[in-house]
Amino acid sequence: MGFMCTAVLSVEPGRPVLLAGVRDELTDREWEPPGRHWAQYPGLVGGRDLKAGGTWLAVSDQDRRVGCVLNAIGTMAPAATRRSRGGLPLTAAAGKPLDWDELADLDPFHLLTAEPGRAIIQSWDGSELTERTLPAGLHIVVNSGLAGDPGPAAHAANGREHELARIAHFLERFRSAARPDPRPGQPVADAWGSWFPLVNGDGIGPDDLRALIVRRDLGGGRTWGTTSLSLVCLAPDTVRYDFTGQPGDPASWYPVL
Repeated sequence: MGFMCTAVLSVEPGRPVLLAGVRDELTDREWEPPGRHWAQYPGLVGGRDLKAGGTWLAVSDQDRRVGCVLNAIGTMAPAATRRSRGGLPLTAAAGKPLDWDELADLDPFHLLTAEPGRAIIQSWDGSELTERTLPAGLHIVVNSGLAGDPGPAAHAANGREHELARIAHFLERFRSAARPDPRPGQPVADAWGSWFPLVNGDGIGPDDLRALIVRRDLGGGRTWGTTSLSLVCLAPDTVRYDFTGQPGDPASWYPVL
């Protein structure tokens, strides 16, 4: 199951919560664009992974809530009992708590849950679950954790230099950008303003260590890369969810909600 490789989250009191999600996956793994794919969660919208049936990001338009999951670093679950983490964004967006009894069968993850004015991150490393409310401000989460935590730096020697480079470039770029105020009915580029070119890669090629939109040749005809981008705005009275399955092509974006 491919998850968010990078999530950018802006939380400000009295203002809509904004989320940009970047999904990286094997490019030949099949999936469906965002829709209401789950009979048990008729109020949720998200893309569906056709291999495991779950999702990487889900939005509840009625409850004004979003859940998304990123891979994390830690001890993998036992192969015999391993379960997909694709249900986590669904339960988060639906407002359900984590099932502690299932954690041991899940590989490490970071689960972001956000609604207007509030966001939490829950991180599982295979042995311990931590949970905290994110303070107001602009946050970036990568596979090694929340930018500013010791996690990303500690993992720099383990092939995570690209995460440090991405954070060093994009954290400041997003923080200095004018905060968008997306409204229903606006064209996607207009709605997201100064965030839009950043989410589309900021002109950085996929081979650059800083790249937000990546593509890597794994050999044997297989590639790993960014397969979709999502932009979500949650306000008390409105929800906006924009999506593209062609990362790097600004013209391919369309509104889901």
